[in-house]
Amino acid sequence: MAPTVEKLPSPLSVIGEGPHWDADTQSLYYNDIYGKDSSILRYDFKENKTYSATIDGEPVVSFIIPVAGTSDQFAVGIGRRVGVVQWDGKSSKAKLVRIAFEVEKGDEFKTNRFNDAKADASGRLYAGTMRLEECGDLFASFSGSLYKYIQGESVDKLRGNISVSNGLAWDFNTNKFYYIDTCQLDIKEFDYDPKTGNLSNERVIIDFKTNGERPSFLPDGMTIDTEGNLYVATWGGHKVLKVNPKTGRVEHEIKIPAEQVTSAAFGGPNLDILFVTTAATDRSGPQPPPAGSLFKVTGLGVKGFNGSKVRV
Repeated sequence: MAPTVEKLPSPLSVIGEGPHWDADTQSLYYNDIYGKDSSILRYDFKENKTYSATIDGEPVVSFIIPVAGTSDQFAVGIGRRVGVVQWDGKSSKAKLVRIAFEVEKGDEFKTNRFNDAKADASGRLYAGTMRLEECGDLFASFSGSLYKYIQGESVDKLRGNISVSNGLAWDFNTNKFYYIDTCQLDIKEFDYDPKTGNLSNERVIIDFKTNGERPSFLPDGMTIDTEGNLYVATWGGHKVLKVNPKTGRVEHEIKIPAEQVTSAAFGGPNLDILFVTTAATDRSGPQPPPAGSLFKVTGLGVKGFNGSKVRV
């Protein structure tokens, strides 16, 4: 039986991103990077309803992750800073309560911003940067970096010379970490040390180029199922790709009725629903609905993991 793709009741996001399933609230949190009326969003599974909020003075929000030990605080990417906001999950306004840290403070990085981010099982934050889209061809700039933040300790740069820091996923059964730098057009695998959070032994597990030529899409956000398969969103591709990292092969394509597919996360009471975010715009201008919608995919026959909360 083929999987079923369903549009969920939600605002149309300019660039929807960063889906994070929270088991405590049975909600999917995500963000609209350039959303004027809905920077951060919460899809309530039981109510089948999406709530949204903005943060005064912060028009660009690149990710949202619940903070461990709280019920109403979230780490958000705002420019090159990571802030903590307070939000009840329903109000139209969230309050910025503090800045946790900032990276890339020099003038040479003033056109950079945070992009995708996730926490590992220990609550360490992994977050990467990129040059602002408005500044030109992203393939021409490698000013981004990937960082690891440990509460009360340090912010460490794990990798530099990044174009667009994007999808992140861990396989905690094999201690592997998977990472997408979008303009490299591949997925890299690292050995992951669960004690320190450090990465080593980088290798490419799949290259999306064919005979050196770019594919028709850009790899974007990513998640993983309990069997170790990766689910890769394709900007410009109308689909999510199921990739087996052991063979480096695309095993399945999940068609999504939006061209710019940005990220994915498993969730739902049984963790067997794949939630997919999309964008309503690209360089050519606005895209017609349902572009920008939040979708759910059922019937995949696999399960994923709860999102890990961050310690910040």
